[in-house]
Amino acid sequence: MTTASSALDDAFSIDHLLTAEELRWRDEARHFAVERIAPVIAQDFEDKHFRAELVGELGALGVLGMHLNDPGCAGAGAVAYGLVCHELEAVDSGWRTFVSVQGSLAMSAISKFGSDEQKSEWLAPMARGERIGCFALTEPQGGSDPAAMTTHARREGDDWVITGVKRWIGLASLADVAVVWAAADEGVRGFVVPTTTPGFIATPIDGKLSMRASVQCDILLDDVRVPATAMLPGARGLSGPFSCLDEARYGIVWGAMGAARSCLEVSIERATTREVLGRPIGATQLIQQKLADMLVEYEKGMLLAVHLGRLKEAGRLTPTQISVGKLNNVREALAIAREARTILGGDGITDAFPVMRHMANLESVRTYEGTDEIHTLVLGRALTGMAAF
Repeated sequence: MTTASSALDDAFSIDHLLTAEELRWRDEARHFAVERIAPVIAQDFEDKHFRAELVGELGALGVLGMHLNDPGCAGAGAVAYGLVCHELEAVDSGWRTFVSVQGSLAMSAISKFGSDEQKSEWLAPMARGERIGCFALTEPQGGSDPAAMTTHARREGDDWVITGVKRWIGLASLADVAVVWAAADEGVRGFVVPTTTPGFIATPIDGKLSMRASVQCDILLDDVRVPATAMLPGARGLSGPFSCLDEARYGIVWGAMGAARSCLEVSIERATTREVLGRPIGATQLIQQKLADMLVEYEKGMLLAVHLGRLKEAGRLTPTQISVGKLNNVREALAIAREARTILGGDGITDAFPVMRHMANLESVRTYEGTDEIHTLVLGRALTGMAAF
């Protein structure tokens, strides 16, 4: 009998659409995810444990900020980066989230908008996993409306003093540096803030039923004083953080389909090995319909991801197109996870299978980097020319 993965490959494969270099990145990321993360992730999720010792290993693999062309970064293509996100999220969304926060948010902000000194100080060590970064944008009263941020930066002599609060900031309690966005008299500005700066306090959020093997925090900025050189000189207004969010959303397009693939693979395995009423449940029409529907949505999601990746590499990818990918692929990944749970029956709610963990994690992925509602309104505005926010 063929394995679930080989059966899925026989039904759908994108290998012929990928270059040898992209396949190398994918295979190395898959090996790392299977060998280093998969054996411990169920227990880490149960224990609410982020396995920080893997950060340096990911740096050695070259995947941190891999899409950047700065010294110390791999300069890989968009599809290669997407494939890495796909493989990491096939094991757990928390690890794709880590790579996304580190590379697509914190490192991208410094790369896009930082001074030469900021880039030299932070990017290469972050690429090696020697330094961890976070991206402090979201606030407690409205993650979907960053224009209403209340965190404020004021000038005092040659310094800036930042005051405010942030919420759901990935990695903040582990980070060495935070990219903090604050409203100033001249508009929204970004600041590179070492987390040892007095007044910077990050507190992990407890009680999570999702993303339990990851770390998200509340941040208090209590008159955090930084020199003028801490400001990101190239970022002014919300276009700065939004461009970084687009990088992260792009990775989600690929990552969500990784979680979907994992759920589909265990469903195929279960359908071909579990017998009820004298035959494998996969020999029944209803189960085959479920599997076929899951495959179709997975295939469409992956082809969409490749298409967006090629557009990105050509410099033609727009925020609206990213919204299509994020909205569709996360929504369909959740639908696949829920259908997979029905195929697994009661066992599907146990940690013997990854499905409920993926399902719980995807509920967070559905919310961050733009909710379904926000991306829907982005698309509606593109279609009608009228904003309904």
